Amino acid sequence: MTESPLALIAEVTHRCPLHCVYCSNPLQMVSSAAELTTEEWENVFQQSAKLGVLHLHLTGGEPLAREDLTRLVKSAHGCGLYTNLITSGIGLSEQRWEELVRAGLDHIQLSFQDSREAAANWIAGTRGHAKKLEVAAIIRHSRVAFTINMVVHRQNVDHLDEMIALAESLQPQRLEIAHTQYYGWAWENVDQLLPTREQVVESLKTIAAAQKRLEGKIRIDAVVPDYYARFPKACMGGWGRRQLLIDPKGTALPCHAAAVIPGLRFENIRDQTIGWIWRESDSFQKFRGESWMPEPCGSCERRTEDFGGCRCQAFMIAGDAAATDPVCSLAPMHSLVEQKLAEVNSRAAAVDDQMPVASPVEQSQFRMYRAQPK
Repeated sequence: MTESPLALIAEVTHRCPLHCVYCSNPLQMVSSAAELTTEEWENVFQQSAKLGVLHLHLTGGEPLAREDLTRLVKSAHGCGLYTNLITSGIGLSEQRWEELVRAGLDHIQLSFQDSREAAANWIAGTRGHAKKLEVAAIIRHSRVAFTINMVVHRQNVDHLDEMIALAESLQPQRLEIAHTQYYGWAWENVDQLLPTREQVVESLKTIAAAQKRLEGKIRIDAVVPDYYARFPKACMGGWGRRQLLIDPKGTALPCHAAAVIPGLRFENIRDQTIGWIWRESDSFQKFRGESWMPEPCGSCERRTEDFGGCRCQAFMIAGDAAATDPVCSLAPMHSLVEQKLAEVNSRAAAVDDQMPVASPVEQSQFRMYRAQPK
């Protein structure tokens, strides 16, 4: 029997004041008119709690764009869900923060694009860095658990030490340093965002030193890009194994990017219960277990650890969601990743000869996330 999911990721909206070039928002976003209503989200929380979900991650887009966010937090808290808000902080006033705390918010993750204001505003496509600093000052004086998210990539990773110092000054309990994961807009901009091998190695040294120095003070977790690893990570803990995601219009997905895979029909919570979707739907069953696995995954001793890697990544790189994740060094199509790394490292070296270290490339080289769904 399928175990209950541990967490629900609720993408309550795709609206966002930021326009980050690494955003995981899909290229075709959900309009506000199609979003689930307050009552529909409350029903989702009730069903999820009954199914056994423990953690709720309120995300987007920017969840603060929902005027009913405080009510959603209160409803989730009433269902016994540990409620985490993942936010840019834009739109969070001191009064609204106090309302969210009273409603029962347990945890907040505040994102930063950089430690340097100009670079942070550039990568976000808006002047938001100063506001984030104000929001951090409000948050740290409350009882709510506080995490800072730092997203790193080739355009900022060379001053990771500054980013860690900024986070330390803001006094969170936890710092998550996440290399960009290449889905959505990040996939469109992979050639400009994927760091060089040297940058990845240096970033790991910087993170290790910070973990040692800040042990007992700030917990530091790190997420590295799969492309440089020998083996892929167990994306989302495995397809349909630990988490489910519901997008703004109510479509239930095993992960953020699953909708890119053609030929799968993803059910909507307006038509089916969450329990049925989790246990019975074809889309959630598709890559569970081991029967679908090709070789070398089917006989690999790591198959119960990484579950064949990421299905979306397999589709985007190899064109086949059922293939061994090409980032795996054992994958038949691993040469595609090696080719991409060779291109990126070669191109980055040529650019670095002409530009100062850690200076953003011209915006014209990026596909910029600019559209806001109405």
